[in-house]
Amino acid sequence: MRGVTVGVVSAVLLPLFLLAPLTLAQQDPQALAQPSANANSAQGDVAALLRELQSQVRQLSSQVGEMKTDSAQLRSELQATRAELAELKNSSAAVATGGATSPSPAQPAAAEDRLARIEESQQLADAKIAEQSQTKVESSSKYRVRLSGMVLFNTYINRGTVDNEDFPQIAMPRDYLGSDGSFGGSLRQSQLGLQAFGPTIAGARTSADVHFDFAGGFPSVPNGASFGIMRLRTGTVRLDWENTSLVAGQDSLFFVPLSPTSLASLAVPALSYSGNLWAWTPQIRLEHTMHLSESTSLLLQGGILDSYSGDVPDSAYGRTPTWGEQSGFPAIAGRAALTHSIFQQPFTIGVGGYFARQDWGLSRKVDSWAATIDLTVPLGSRFEFNSAVYRGRALGGLGGGVGQSTLWSGDPTVPTTEFYGLNSIGGWAQLKFKATSKLQLNGAFGEDNPFASDIRAFGAVDSYYASPLSKNLSYFANFIYQPRSDIVFSLEYRRLKTFKLDSSADSANHINFSVGYIF
Repeated sequence: MRGVTVGVVSAVLLPLFLLAPLTLAQQDPQALAQPSANANSAQGDVAALLRELQSQVRQLSSQVGEMKTDSAQLRSELQATRAELAELKNSSAAVATGGATSPSPAQPAAAEDRLARIEESQQLADAKIAEQSQTKVESSSKYRVRLSGMVLFNTYINRGTVDNEDFPQIAMPRDYLGSDGSFGGSLRQSQLGLQAFGPTIAGARTSADVHFDFAGGFPSVPNGASFGIMRLRTGTVRLDWENTSLVAGQDSLFFVPLSPTSLASLAVPALSYSGNLWAWTPQIRLEHTMHLSESTSLLLQGGILDSYSGDVPDSAYGRTPTWGEQSGFPAIAGRAALTHSIFQQPFTIGVGGYFARQDWGLSRKVDSWAATIDLTVPLGSRFEFNSAVYRGRALGGLGGGVGQSTLWSGDPTVPTTEFYGLNSIGGWAQLKFKATSKLQLNGAFGEDNPFASDIRAFGAVDSYYASPLSKNLSYFANFIYQPRSDIVFSLEYRRLKTFKLDSSADSANHINFSVGYIF
């Protein structure tokens, strides 16, 4: 590696030495006769650049050396395991022909499993070494950029009518021309992400990321349902100190951080509009972790957010304020979470709060608020329980109240019409079983319950749906199998049941098979 280092440094120094006379020849003779502070500064910059290049070359050489050492060790372990497996197979063959005593039936299986793990580790190590010679994602700066994402294919069967064929959240009444079921496939829940790692500023590590999917609608062309439009999901800029972080951008709701585990519903989080509050909201927040002991910590979070009210834009291009933004004030939110280690896994309980205001004109204002609790409980090494509940008002913009936010007593354009925030309560719970390191099974249930008494009292509701909804409940069961780090399979069954005010419920069943490739 010393030869590589000398070669790299020589390749950098030689053009500098060759260009130096030409540069001096083009300068003013008087400036050459009288060395100046600018010349000294330029020499200092060149020296600093050379020192930085030498440091980077030494660091790269060290990393490649470590990877080669790890690769050699893995190859040695792989050869030893193969020899052990061959010996066990020979022993089994000898027993079958009346030879020596049979080894334990678990020994060949254990050796096979160990061999598979070592082979995968070997492939990962070889890939890391090969990565050093690959062309990277380039940026306009010298700092590292990483491309990531998942190609996800979902194929599904629906029995009943739903709001979205490929990731349904609501059961709908059967359309006059509709059928009792449907079958289809989609790639629009696939995701792309870019992550950049920047310099250290004031002791903080800087980074940024942005994520997209293809669930932003459909073009008006034949078979347009298969041509999902790219959509912005999240994007943040982070400054991370040792125990404190400053985050700015568009992100999920930090005061309700949990979400059920599902590959059938990534474009919209699972159990949305069934007790799972969610939104990707422009925000800026501050986070601080206090280490109370070796096994206990307290996380404090607080920030301001764009005041979402669930409005549908009036135009595909023009940006007008939502009812929440029209109030002139941001939403505020906070969360405190206590984490303690149990069974060598984190037990976490968090309490959050949210407040915003909507302005519907003519001095008619509606307050929006939520109180939340989230819980993560490890139940031994294989089971985990997750849950979140909320109680609030006018939360349609965050998925609460089955997407319904505000009620009014008459014509909204009449000044005497009263506006009122819809009260609601909801939550969800999930039990996770980690059968092996590659296989997990999940079962979850969620319910969102707007107050029917509020809807009856006012009669009109600001809703995306055709009629007021008084309850929505969902449950699902799935398995997720990840045989390798880059490939994943999942099968999920979901049941939806949606109640209209003072009417019968609509129900639907959804079966989803997913294949994903993670990169």
